[in-house]
Amino acid sequence: MSLWNDFNNADDQQSYDVIPKGTVARVRMTIKPGGLDDPSQGWTGGFATQSTMTGSVYLNCEFVVTEGPFAKRKIWSLIGLESPKGPEWANMGRSFIKGILNSSRGLHPGDQSPKAQQMRRISGFADLEGVEFVAKIDVDKDQNGELKNIIKSAVTPDQKGYAEAMSAAPVAPVPASYTAPATQATPTQEQPAVPSARPAWAQ
Repeated sequence: MSLWNDFNNADDQQSYDVIPKGTVARVRMTIKPGGLDDPSQGWTGGFATQSTMTGSVYLNCEFVVTEGPFAKRKIWSLIGLESPKGPEWANMGRSFIKGILNSSRGLHPGDQSPKAQQMRRISGFADLEGVEFVAKIDVDKDQNGELKNIIKSAVTPDQKGYAEAMSAAPVAPVPASYTAPATQATPTQEQPAVPSARPAWAQ
């Protein structure tokens, strides 16, 4: 019989635990284009996405762990660009991107030299496509109450775990009971991991 008639020799389903809260890991970021451009805002290349429900604008991002015991695991998050409810979500998004640039380009947050300031500038969101940086991973619950991972923040050169992660040394606080998956987890649906506790103004 064919593979799609007899499933006795198919692999058993894998169980994928969430990555432990507080894990520091090197990740690679990619952006799922949403097709929205606004050159006056610096949104070019079709990377931005606008919610049809709220009007909020964001980058729909995927982060893949590149090294260590959780290599190839994927985490989905949004980076806020604009919210009809006020500037706070955009300010958080700009702060996160600044952290990504500091982390990926080895810049101390306090470095205000002309060179550092230039390195915190991008020509467009295309410059963030494929960027690798050190992230701090957290755990939250999705809309169904299931545990999921979120990217909490970018780890900069002045913070604990940065040097180890950038040198590819494992820095994750892995519990003894955890068994790292042998293959990449496949999500049941391709949706960004949006923290359920996101404030009302970010909805």
